[in-house]
Amino acid sequence: MSDGNTPKPGHWPVDPQEDVIVSPDRIWIDGCFDFSHHGHAGAMLQARRLGTELLVGVHSDEEILENKGPTVMKLAERLVRPAEPSKTISAVDACRWSTTSIPYAPYVTSLPWISHYGCHFVVHGDDVTSDSGGEDCYRFVKAANRFRVVKRTPGISTTDLVGRMLLCTKNHFIRSLTRTLSGEEGPGSAEERGYLAQERNHRIKDYASDETGRRPGVLVLAWTEPRSVTKTGAALDAGSYTIMVEGVRPKPGQRIVYVDGGFDLFSSGHIEFLRQVVMVEEALGRQAGWYAPSATQERCAAEGDSDYGPAYVVAGVHDDEVINYWKGVNYPIMNIFERGLCVLQCRYVNSVIFSAPFIPSKAFLKGLAFGTPDAVYHGPTAFMPFKNDPYVAAREMGIYRDIGNHSFQNVNAGEIVQRILQSRQLYEERQKKKGKKAVSEHAVRLQERMEEEAAALEKE
Repeated sequence: MSDGNTPKPGHWPVDPQEDVIVSPDRIWIDGCFDFSHHGHAGAMLQARRLGTELLVGVHSDEEILENKGPTVMKLAERLVRPAEPSKTISAVDACRWSTTSIPYAPYVTSLPWISHYGCHFVVHGDDVTSDSGGEDCYRFVKAANRFRVVKRTPGISTTDLVGRMLLCTKNHFIRSLTRTLSGEEGPGSAEERGYLAQERNHRIKDYASDETGRRPGVLVLAWTEPRSVTKTGAALDAGSYTIMVEGVRPKPGQRIVYVDGGFDLFSSGHIEFLRQVVMVEEALGRQAGWYAPSATQERCAAEGDSDYGPAYVVAGVHDDEVINYWKGVNYPIMNIFERGLCVLQCRYVNSVIFSAPFIPSKAFLKGLAFGTPDAVYHGPTAFMPFKNDPYVAAREMGIYRDIGNHSFQNVNAGEIVQRILQSRQLYEERQKKKGKKAVSEHAVRLQERMEEEAAALEKE
């Protein structure tokens, strides 16, 4: 199926097997999705806003190798598959704005494929993606006038992240997110910092939107404490919360659940951990009668026919300085703004706390905007074994819970960096190849813009 040919009836990678009526409200987007970074999520958000359903095609390892170079994450990791086949979840399915994912989507986007799944339009960023022969991957859908362009997220791509790993740079670190978002810190002039701060604040608000991409969704908070304790990340009583973006708050009956982490190079390991947390809470809700018909009817009546789950998940994201103190080298590979956006787009999260302490104290936990959490979850950690237990307070409060081993527990930032370094030559060749392709892709885009301008002049 990796050759991009149209599958025979009954052999499509995911249902439906019968052709779907094509609708302009059903949007197609495709890509490698090597790391679930916020650039991918940004494209999916913009695409979702153009319709009511978003189908995400994911290319195979073989086609990516042929057209772009080796992937860092294998398809089995880019398509996170739990033990229960009936509960297959894709890394892109974990994005709040994705309706479903289509594995083995052809690298050169195919009209029969998008038409089979009922999509009229294909969406891609304003950069040109070419195949191994240097031709535009979207030439067929462009010729059919079924292509729509969205703005590419600046400053982030898989290529950028691989470069940070190979060069061991630290210039992406953010010292204080709150001061950066106010324009007080960062590179450039005061005017440049102000513009960048405005753009970043706008992006946080966008990524906090609900599954439609149009309404408020995730409640976004920031935790601030004295600089003297920021480095180690041990929470003191002196800290305070600030609301960054208002969103949906806990609803009647929901248990408050707290998780935290660096979430660096947001990947299948993080996604599966968060999914497991939600699954555990759903099981507890089932035992408590949450899904009983009478309870469901009561909630729907109160919420205007819409139901909600038994848990409200709050995710704390640690500062760059804190992570670097504990992990060293040039970790985190993504800065706190980038990591926060990755967590914001995840459908298993209801609220995000930027600059959350590495060691959550009783004062921090009891001071949560929603009250003391009912549970604090943590998963298996192989990359950064702890000398001291960061969750002593949660254990003493009787609210600490473990998430056991799972299939993707070893897929973390350390593992990903090791893969890059062990195959350094291959990825350096990929970086060079990408650079050469970028020149020709820029030329194609420049030509397209000139043709668009010429067409506009003719109309005038």
